[in-house]
Amino acid sequence: MAMTASSGVAQGAGVPAGQAERSPFLRTTELLAPYRPAKPLITLSLGEPQHPVPDFVGPVLAKHIADFGRYPLAKGIEPFRRAAANWLSTRFQLPRPVDPESEILVLSGSREGLFFAAITAARYVGPRKGRPAILMPNPFYPAYGAGARAAGCEPIYLPTTLANGFLPDLDALDDATLARTVAMFIASPANPQGSVASRDYFIRLKKLADRHGFMILSDECYSEIYTRQPPGSALECAGPDFTNVVAFQSLSKRSNLPGMRVGFAAGDRKFLSAFHELRNVAAPQVPVPLQHVGVAAYSDEAHVEENRRLYRIKFDLADQILGSRYGYARPAGGFCVWLDVSERGGDEAVAVKLYRDAGVRVIPGSYLSRPQNDGFNPGAGYIRLALVSDSESTAEALHRLVEILD
Repeated sequence: MAMTASSGVAQGAGVPAGQAERSPFLRTTELLAPYRPAKPLITLSLGEPQHPVPDFVGPVLAKHIADFGRYPLAKGIEPFRRAAANWLSTRFQLPRPVDPESEILVLSGSREGLFFAAITAARYVGPRKGRPAILMPNPFYPAYGAGARAAGCEPIYLPTTLANGFLPDLDALDDATLARTVAMFIASPANPQGSVASRDYFIRLKKLADRHGFMILSDECYSEIYTRQPPGSALECAGPDFTNVVAFQSLSKRSNLPGMRVGFAAGDRKFLSAFHELRNVAAPQVPVPLQHVGVAAYSDEAHVEENRRLYRIKFDLADQILGSRYGYARPAGGFCVWLDVSERGGDEAVAVKLYRDAGVRVIPGSYLSRPQNDGFNPGAGYIRLALVSDSESTAEALHRLVEILD
């Protein structure tokens, strides 16, 4: 069945007044505020990496400390852009090497880049046939929805469910919706389900973008967290000029540097030129010493492999402790676990019970998503766990979860 514009929910219909604009983490805090945990708290709600910061960070910062006295260029220093371009060309099977001069922009973390990219896309693609729209998976990263609203576009939420492999169903999109689309956000590996888009999926999406003239904004910040096969990139299927495709990367997950706020955007040079113009006057600049840390990080894979090893241990524990309970399946990428608790009282009730009785903090899936026009919320009935703590705490939390819910 084709998905029409009415399948999207522009203002969060079915969500209590004001909730569509609010942080899912703040909503979770408010949900749990009346309760006190019966056991020492283990937090699995926030996807903040807890593995050690790489050893090279301190020495690199010390070496470049004087550069905090300079205003950074919005596009990024040349060594950073070159290191990011070299890493992309090494890590992925690109149609050609990325040009560090015109096809890379430094970002203050991928979140601000994704937000400002939506605003740029609305200006860049030109007039649409009807109200401009931005497509996004549902559940989704909140920056996507915020960017769509700031761009004056209708956010159209594409349900990602077990039935469609937790990726937007491209076959469900009708021509009328695509004709007014300015951009589509795609996350691979997905947050929260950990699904990974195949090469064929990216090829099909690229054909739609070229046919209808919209941008693909590919959020790939979890691409280096996997336990088996390395995920691909939308850039691999973007053609020789990366037309209509921009990928977003970050050091937060790859290098355990969430507080450093360094990432980059890469791809379509014409779009990135317009993106740079907007960011040059509106977006946060990235301090030069932090970009030098980025150079070191993108030039080293040993700390990234160690990071993956630690996550593998925790997913091995999840395999053993959870088994097939709650629809658990080891995700293809990322560090989140997406559990179906619909038969145990629903996501909010279970989040309260786990916090109150087990001292385990998780996030209700309905807070990460929005209802479709028919009232269906793809995140309802699920909880998200981020396996970011050490392996001992993770095992303890999973054992408590099973004890309480079984």
